[in-house]
Amino acid sequence: MIAMQRMWTWCALACLGLAVDARAADITGSAALTSDYVWRGTTQTRGEPAVQAGVKVAGASGVYASLWGTNVDYGPAADASTEFDATVGWGTALSDDWSVDVNLLRYVYPSTRIDLDWTEANGTLMFRDRAWLSLGYSREALGGDDAGLYALVGGRLPVNDRLNLELAVGHYFLQQRDYTHAQLSAVFALAGPLSLRFTAHTTDSNAKRIFGDNAAGPRIEAALQATF
Repeated sequence: MIAMQRMWTWCALACLGLAVDARAADITGSAALTSDYVWRGTTQTRGEPAVQAGVKVAGASGVYASLWGTNVDYGPAADASTEFDATVGWGTALSDDWSVDVNLLRYVYPSTRIDLDWTEANGTLMFRDRAWLSLGYSREALGGDDAGLYALVGGRLPVNDRLNLELAVGHYFLQQRDYTHAQLSAVFALAGPLSLRFTAHTTDSNAKRIFGDNAAGPRIEAALQATF
């Protein structure tokens, strides 16, 4: 109940921020069916499929709020089955080539018996929708008591009108132990709003020591996505 109250508090704050843009609000959404929910290199569903959906409301000034949800499985100790990400942010173009996005994100796990909720501040600098650098900082990284800084650099290469290749490398600076992960994706545009994404993930040995061999290491993810 407390987790749900926190989530709705974040949504209420977002609505206040969007009030000035109410007449020009743009509402978008997404949905996905994926063979594995992989986040920052590690599986969040123990290698099982996930159903995901989200909605975003953005105002003309660049202020936005979003809510995204998915099923998760962290094992019997946590007994978590759902994750909701509530975000309040602002994004704008700096020039014809550069854009920036900053946001505050709250990870909420309403179905777990223990408190896993945590908050992260994020910022992304993007060049021509082709390359990006993202940073995320939290004083309660991964729902724990220690701080963590996450850095990700990525790039997108359009092959043709229907195929894009994406490469990203991330490093998580954690108080106890750092780890690195990388991913390579092929994204195929299908009919209408649909796309098909195949992603190969890998992590270093530190990730296996932190999360275990079953959660980290090489894995393949396939996802059918829709935007509307």
